[in-house]
Amino acid sequence: MTDEDFFAEVPLFSAFEGVTDAANYRPLPVGWVLALADIVGSTQAIGAGRYKDVNMAGASVISAVLNAVGKGDYPFVFGGDGALIALPGSLEKAARDALAAVQVWVEEDLGLMLRIAIVPVADTRAQGLDVRVARYAASPHVTYAMFWGGGTSWAERQMKLGHYGVERASPGTRPDLTGLSCRWSPIAAQNGEIVSIIAVPGEGRPGEDFRDLVNGIVAITSEQNRGSHPVPADGPQFAFSMRGINREAKATAPAGRRLRQKLIIFLQLAITVLCYKLGIPLGRFDARRYKRDVAGNSDFRKFDDGLKMTVDVDAEHLKRIETLLERAQAGGIARYGLHRQASALMTCFVPTPVSRDHMHFIDGASGGYAVAASQMTGKSLSTASVL
Repeated sequence: MTDEDFFAEVPLFSAFEGVTDAANYRPLPVGWVLALADIVGSTQAIGAGRYKDVNMAGASVISAVLNAVGKGDYPFVFGGDGALIALPGSLEKAARDALAAVQVWVEEDLGLMLRIAIVPVADTRAQGLDVRVARYAASPHVTYAMFWGGGTSWAERQMKLGHYGVERASPGTRPDLTGLSCRWSPIAAQNGEIVSIIAVPGEGRPGEDFRDLVNGIVAITSEQNRGSHPVPADGPQFAFSMRGINREAKATAPAGRRLRQKLIIFLQLAITVLCYKLGIPLGRFDARRYKRDVAGNSDFRKFDDGLKMTVDVDAEHLKRIETLLERAQAGGIARYGLHRQASALMTCFVPTPVSRDHMHFIDGASGGYAVAASQMTGKSLSTASVL
């Protein structure tokens, strides 16, 4: 098995509870690296009403790196205000260049500061940690990586300490953000509230307790429709954001071609709505199927050295989740952050709409994961493993 085939060969699991099953995880191959990025001062930017820009910046990291390495099947995770991609060492140079380019673009076009780093997986193992990956099938068409072993959290802390930095690109450098999309308006809660939850292991606690906590939260959310999925089963309503369209045009076209890019986006949207209403396909593109796939392909829950989910829950289910989290924190089993909001936000990576493997990154529309993370207290993430 080559490095390029590694993630494709990781066994699939389709029941989300599998994130706590050791049998689903495989260690990253020797020589791999982690490409990381996050927004400096994201909570302040969100407080100023710039949560869409923060999400766009985080998703742009995935788009830039995957485009730079040829859109291979490599594990990544979207964190709201940042992202992580695991890659073979042979692609480190391409990843460095992509991170440096997207850093400049985020600063110059979005007015935000992006922190970036490349961390060898070998260095996490030298700390007694690991980076292991599982492959969760969100739908028959899309899989997302789940990470465990403490290595990604250690790498993120090193980045925030200023280690493993990447040389800055020249002013005006632009990444390839083909496929990055921010067209959908926020998606209102149907069950009660949109709740972004982060739960990570406490210091020095047995992994079994944390695994029980994760399974308990997943079980509660599973009592509501489609696991408390924030996107309706038939996809979001056709409500598009002008500011999102403007962001997409800035991301995917240089200054002199942005008006043309906006016209193309509007034409695509008009054709999509017309085909949807008429129920007729346009060649290989089926608007009704695409809209359903948007929901099925969304990453509203994930595992990255801890549980992260953005769910649509009513007051009774939320109270039960909070009770579990409070007990776990009081017992030293976990630390957690939780942020409530009225709607969810979707940022997309759609290399081509005729293919069904388009990806949709979900966060809370008023701060989501970034605000939840800012609420967490206590010591740094434990190296104890649930696996």
